[in-house]
Amino acid sequence: MKRTFSLISAGVMMAIAVSSCCGTKTDGSTDSCTKTCDSTECNPTARCATPEEIAAIRIPLDMYVNAAMQGDSKVAEPAFAKGATISHAENDTLICAPIKELFAYYDVTGKQPASYEIADISVAEDVAMVRIESKFGDAEYSDMFTLVKDGSDWKIVAKAFHVK
Repeated sequence: MKRTFSLISAGVMMAIAVSSCCGTKTDGSTDSCTKTCDSTECNPTARCATPEEIAAIRIPLDMYVNAAMQGDSKVAEPAFAKGATISHAENDTLICAPIKELFAYYDVTGKQPASYEIADISVAEDVAMVRIESKFGDAEYSDMFTLVKDGSDWKIVAKAFHVK
């Protein structure tokens, strides 16, 4: 069964369907979900995100995207844990680097249009897994994040991406 809640974010009313993959796009419309949250997919340790959790998890994701839009790594830094990593495959070779590599990219490329849509999200108490579909300039990505709660804030500890 899918439940729908309303949230007020930045003065805009938006509906968020609660399932293992729902959130909202950066333009305020509802993401399209490919899975629904039912008893076969949700359990006490890995469950659907609540509307409050989705809103809290969006904060570091927004920082990540806004840093690209502003061309300023300092916007993204608070979203990431100190030891965070970034990974991807290049020519069939795994590349893993400290997150400072992403920060350098933001500062070198400067301002660019960017947007994202949450495609999948699940929470196990203080750990979350999130997949977003994003666009930075003309490039499109599938970004996957592992976030861990730090006090009341969510921090990105790992980012893996695929260039489409």
